[in-house]
Amino acid sequence: MARSRPSDPPAPAGTGKAGTGPGSRFRGRRGSAGATASGRGAAKAGKDGGPKVGRLKKVANQARMIKQAYSLTRRNDPKLPWVMLIAFVAVAAVVELVGILLSSPFLFLPLAIVLGLLAALIVFGRRAQGSAYRQVEGQPGAAAWVLEGMRGDWKVSAGVAGTTQLDAVHRVTGRPGVILVAEGVPSRVRPLLAQEKKRLARIAGDAPIYDLFVGDEDGQVPLRKLSAHVMKLPRNLSGGELNALRKRLAAMGGSRMPVPGGPLPGGRQMSVSQRQVRRR
Repeated sequence: MARSRPSDPPAPAGTGKAGTGPGSRFRGRRGSAGATASGRGAAKAGKDGGPKVGRLKKVANQARMIKQAYSLTRRNDPKLPWVMLIAFVAVAAVVELVGILLSSPFLFLPLAIVLGLLAALIVFGRRAQGSAYRQVEGQPGAAAWVLEGMRGDWKVSAGVAGTTQLDAVHRVTGRPGVILVAEGVPSRVRPLLAQEKKRLARIAGDAPIYDLFVGDEDGQVPLRKLSAHVMKLPRNLSGGELNALRKRLAAMGGSRMPVPGGPLPGGRQMSVSQRQVRRR
């Protein structure tokens, strides 16, 4: 009679390892699943190496900042709520009127609400920016505060030259070249500006050097238009030329006088208003 063969193969001998049966495969899967679960449970790191902030927390922080900026602006501009309400009602009414003429009033209602809120936010941003400029106008360091709020590839060196009366010359480097911004009494700050421009001419090479005065007189740039005026200057340098220029300026040295880095009326609340102005 023929003998029946065993249904399960024998475990390999001499290898020093246990056979890989069904139980071992399940144990391996459970182990890998546990490792995956533990990896998922670990906190994700952000770009700065710290714990990543959730989206809800970011939205809550932004809402709190907007609320603080609104409170500060309303304190200096009592008409702000009424102006925002008028903007909302006017835009929403126009959009809804278009919907009525097209025989679709309910279809245009959500669009009217969204556009009305957008108009109110735009009005709030403009009024907040104007309120912030009115608070800092005429104070030492106001020009530096506005320049540091510009968005883009700009590097601001506040107070590269100045007087004991807090007249100052600030240096800005960007794609246009080097921009020297003077604030204070023109008779006192004009010699400093000429001296700083002569000193930069030996280092800047072919990079253009612009100079301007901040003020409301003829030939001067108003504080509220300073950032727009600087950002409208022509782009004369490439990225490599700008980096080489900044390296030469860094070797020359930084500011030579302690000047305020920007006025902060209202303390902590002003920093919130400053962030809102930067976003606008």
